[in-house]
Amino acid sequence: MLVQTYETIKLESPQNNQGIVQITLYRPNSMNAMNTKMALELIEVLDELKYDENVRVLIITGSGTRSFCVGADLKERNGMSQKEWKQQHDYFEQVTEKIREFPYPVIGAVNGYALGGGMEIALSCDIRTAAPHAGMGLPESKLGLIPGIGGTQLLPRIVPIGLAKEMLFTGKRIGAEEGKQLGIINHIFSAETLLEESIKLAETIAANAPLSLKALKKAVNKGTETDLATGLAFELEAYYKCANSEDRLEGIYAFNEKRPPQWKSK
Repeated sequence: MLVQTYETIKLESPQNNQGIVQITLYRPNSMNAMNTKMALELIEVLDELKYDENVRVLIITGSGTRSFCVGADLKERNGMSQKEWKQQHDYFEQVTEKIREFPYPVIGAVNGYALGGGMEIALSCDIRTAAPHAGMGLPESKLGLIPGIGGTQLLPRIVPIGLAKEMLFTGKRIGAEEGKQLGIINHIFSAETLLEESIKLAETIAANAPLSLKALKKAVNKGTETDLATGLAFELEAYYKCANSEDRLEGIYAFNEKRPPQWKSK
């Protein structure tokens, strides 16, 4: 793996250049809690990767085996003025927005606790894998708050609204198995193989046409936010963009010639 280390995150990519990039939340002494520095570094990296023509799939995980991310670093927030708090929260909002709006698929590999803002980061990903011991929850109501970087909107789009409300109202945690039953988690892998299996999933995705991946994500995300007729219009627009591409012809040629396609993103 090629590794680039920041103060609070690690950026890694396979040496065989499969178009997969891994971001590791790296504050092991704080259970990967997100502080201002981490938010700013994530914003910077996500902006850079968005325009990297070699990226096809992004994986986000946490350092160690205990925690994916336990939300905001409350120790840093202690003593903040209202202005400082609001500014920090703006950064946190940008993080989850940039994950949701990232042009290619994002896999959240939940390797431990994903609580509060940590669960919101996971919910912002397109696909979630998890270790068996992972725990997820939005406990903000226990602290006199509510989720503020996507939780109240993303969770009810994944699980039935009554179950989402129960989780939000009670602030309860759920384990990986319950998360899978609810549809929050796509796959559960052993703690030892979580990243390996998540990379295999990413490789399967990254082998497909880049324009198709971008179009699929945009069509699904935009379409599920509106009525069926408008959603179908989004789909058709994306379909014709792919249909008129060089990659569509390459896909047909490769299929008929029984060879791997050579995508050009054109």
